[in-house]
Amino acid sequence: MTDIVENEQDIVVEAPVNLTAGEMLRNARTTGRRKREISTIAKQLCIREEFLEALENGNYKEIPEVVYILGFARNYAMELGLNPDEVVAKIKQEMGLDSNCAKPNDDEEVSACAMPSIKEESWGKLMFVKAYQFVYQNWIWFFGGVLAIGLIVFGIAMLAGTDAPVETTQQAPVVLTAEVADNEPEYKQPVRERFGTDNRATAQVVLQANKKTGEAGTWVEIKDARGRTELSRVLMPGDVYYVPVKGKYKATFGNAGGIDIWVNGKLVPEIGAAHTKKSGVDLSPDALLSEDKK
Repeated sequence: MTDIVENEQDIVVEAPVNLTAGEMLRNARTTGRRKREISTIAKQLCIREEFLEALENGNYKEIPEVVYILGFARNYAMELGLNPDEVVAKIKQEMGLDSNCAKPNDDEEVSACAMPSIKEESWGKLMFVKAYQFVYQNWIWFFGGVLAIGLIVFGIAMLAGTDAPVETTQQAPVVLTAEVADNEPEYKQPVRERFGTDNRATAQVVLQANKKTGEAGTWVEIKDARGRTELSRVLMPGDVYYVPVKGKYKATFGNAGGIDIWVNGKLVPEIGAAHTKKSGVDLSPDALLSEDKK
């Protein structure tokens, strides 16, 4: 018995239900008319090759956080034309995650189901080993720096103990002002991280990933009229990108419903359904506003 899934190129991918999640991913990548290399997909999704290989081999401990395991698997499945929910469900079953555990809310699917063995033990040991290796390999510079800092502190303490008069000057109070941009839209959720900040003061079009991206975020690729890549990365919920005002740009969204788009501070309607890939989206203000009027 097989599940039949059609991707956007109308290529039928057969996924036997008795396969593991890794076998489903590998078969979708290596069979059919669209055989692809992991290195190519890794660049498109901005995910390290070794993480994609770990998913295909079922070596989930190679990826430090459960949230990244499920997020990477969802994006990988969508890129290969598989059902992301089915792949994620298989991985949860293989990892022994309790699908009936308590969930604080829909946006925190993994928070109450995380595996301490991966998150706490393996990741903590990895960080300790890396820190130990760094100190061991650079012990001369490390202890030399500590000694230099100690001598500086000792010298300052000696100078402070002298009877030399100290001239004091009254300084004007420092006034802290919040950074405000006139063209910033009223975002639907708090900003997590900003990209393309060189265009922040002039951008007419602003993108923000929303919570419909789920725990994995959404992959966004933006190219100019010559096909040169301006942005290619996974935006997590709250991430903002400022589109350059000069030039013509088109975008591809791995999850079209997971992106909010503002034109001159006005939110335009969704460009596609959630968990649906959409390519060739014209990011010029006129094109986006014309879509708004339809």
